[in-house]
Amino acid sequence: MNRASLDKRPDEVATMFDDVAPKYDVVNDVLSMGQTRRWRKIVVDAMEVSKGQRVLDLAAGTGTSSEPYADAGIDVVACDFSLGMLKVGKRRRPDIDFIAGDATNLPFADNTFDATTISFGLRNVNEPKKALAEMLRVTKPGGRLVIAEFSQPVVPLWRTMYTEYLMRALPAIAVKVASNPDAYVYLAESIRAWPDQDHLAAWLQESGWEKVTYRNLTGGIVAVHRAFKPASPSNGAAAIAAHKGPVAKLRRNIVR
Repeated sequence: MNRASLDKRPDEVATMFDDVAPKYDVVNDVLSMGQTRRWRKIVVDAMEVSKGQRVLDLAAGTGTSSEPYADAGIDVVACDFSLGMLKVGKRRRPDIDFIAGDATNLPFADNTFDATTISFGLRNVNEPKKALAEMLRVTKPGGRLVIAEFSQPVVPLWRTMYTEYLMRALPAIAVKVASNPDAYVYLAESIRAWPDQDHLAAWLQESGWEKVTYRNLTGGIVAVHRAFKPASPSNGAAAIAAHKGPVAKLRRNIVR
């Protein structure tokens, strides 16, 4: 699947994020009705990292998602392709390493990080499968990956209501609170076009990740996927060849 960022070039998407950087975190809190902070906490808990380990936070934007690691004394690198986002983040948190980088061609050596994470940014990558392979490359053998991304609500009625909110209410709210409302129309469309939980889990397995699980949040509006890099390349190949059947869930019950 080559999404081509919904017909936008990567540089156009980067410019769009540059434009919304100053108010990005505040607008996200408004549009998510305060859920963003809760979702991010669940991601941090799923990472299970501690002092002495190194974390790569991709699509880190202004560094809001990186702060919990830095506050806990964990070495975290905040990486994003939007220079505008990185500048805002660096002004607020000069103690965090902010690095510009393309998720499909990361500027890091092999086996650099104990854990890698990306929250609400994978769907904006031009070639998400290539990005998953790059994350595998820079993560140490046995290291984990945690992805938080908007997904498909599991209850049909809830899915319909959510789609209506995305395409009608969200752009209308963005007009009042965002510096670039058109950016949020794009974001709504990118969420609606993104594949469901099982498709993303399959992409992870195809990229070489193993022990892939996911947990639905807020009825499936968001899904947190977790996976591990094989301890050796041969183990990864065997895991892909042996996989059959549905992907296991981190939790089968829906957490609202």
